[in-house]
Amino acid sequence: MESGSGRRVGRPRAAQRPDSGLAPRAELLVAAAELFTTRGYAATTTRAVAERAGMRQASMYHYVSGKEELLAALLESTVTPSLAYAGELLADDTRPAADRLRELCRADVELLCGGAHDLGGLYLLPEVRTGRFAQFHAVRAELKAAYRQLIAATTDAAAGGVPAESELDLRTDLVFGLIEGVILVHRSDPDRSIAEFARATADAALRIVGA
Repeated sequence: MESGSGRRVGRPRAAQRPDSGLAPRAELLVAAAELFTTRGYAATTTRAVAERAGMRQASMYHYVSGKEELLAALLESTVTPSLAYAGELLADDTRPAADRLRELCRADVELLCGGAHDLGGLYLLPEVRTGRFAQFHAVRAELKAAYRQLIAATTDAAAGGVPAESELDLRTDLVFGLIEGVILVHRSDPDRSIAEFARATADAALRIVGA
């Protein structure tokens, strides 16, 4: 809808906020990220999210179905960029597998620790175990499978043969657990350089696989 002056008129906001330049759904995601990680998911109401985003609660439902959709989108944002990057690294056979595995680990840690909010901590919510978050778990499983491929290639190059399936599964679980567990370590010293932290974690992952 446009006014007589040609300006586009949107739905009324609950309160005036500085224009972030974000689309309404993106503003809701930013608000949800802040509130879910500071107040807690269960304690955050849809009204609180809407108000933090500067809109009325009724208007919020034009963009999302509710808290679960916001949580699902935030969770997926912690894995989809890494999965896309993993695909590029798997396709790049000009670099040694160990270098590509180290790069994936480094980039993944920077993604998990480098955001404005501790989204990785949302993995621990009991709600995340429900079927509503199947898409997140599916993407996460794809990312873990990409790690497994790079670990297999790295181990093959380092030891002259891919280990048994059970050993490969164990190494994948250890590396993937290390990468996702860095959130808890980073919380203990949030002022630590994320770049240095990411490099050290990637080096530790390579030691786990024997490279």
